[in-house]
Amino acid sequence: MAGIDFGPVWLTLQLATVTTVILLLLSTPLAWWLAHSRSRWAAIVEAVVALPLVLPPTVLGFYLLLALGANGIIGGPWSELTGSALTFTFSGLVIASVLYSLPFVVQPLQNAFTAIGRKPLEVACCLRASILDAFVTVMLPLAKRGYITAAVLGFTHTMGEFGVVLMVGGSIPGETQVLSIAIYEHVEVLDYSTAHALSFGLLAFTFVVLLMVYIFNRRFPVHEH
Repeated sequence: MAGIDFGPVWLTLQLATVTTVILLLLSTPLAWWLAHSRSRWAAIVEAVVALPLVLPPTVLGFYLLLALGANGIIGGPWSELTGSALTFTFSGLVIASVLYSLPFVVQPLQNAFTAIGRKPLEVACCLRASILDAFVTVMLPLAKRGYITAAVLGFTHTMGEFGVVLMVGGSIPGETQVLSIAIYEHVEVLDYSTAHALSFGLLAFTFVVLLMVYIFNRRFPVHEH
């Protein structure tokens, strides 16, 4: 263990934490809208959100590489504003991770909001609570199970990314070399002992976290209102 470089581990934890926080903020209004909208666009938005579940990571990574590049629809304006590129940077990894892990956060929240329904929010509003106050004090506690599941799935899924982060970020030590890429590179040079140590650590961590979530979900199921 003394010879293992833990830089990719800390970078991966940082990436997963930042990505999860951003995803929870972005996914809350989106999941609420998908859960209750009758718009004909809802099915299209759901399909777009779910694309990372079925697309090969390299396909999504390739198009993100184009979009985040110096001439891309996102990377171009960013480069003009900041004078720096998004590709092969930590910021680029965050954007790619948010898009790649989006369905793992949106879908649990959407399921939670659907199961709870609109009635608790409407009752709170009838008691003269503002929409924001009613959502924070009533809906969020009721959707706690969904938020825990969404946060854990988003976090662990981001930790295990490979294809997307490799396409967008490459393997720059201290900047974009995350754990999955470090494991792959150790295997490439036949350093199986280090690859095993890192892989087993990731496997054990992910299993324990998911086990805790499933135990929690069984004890505190979502009840439809």
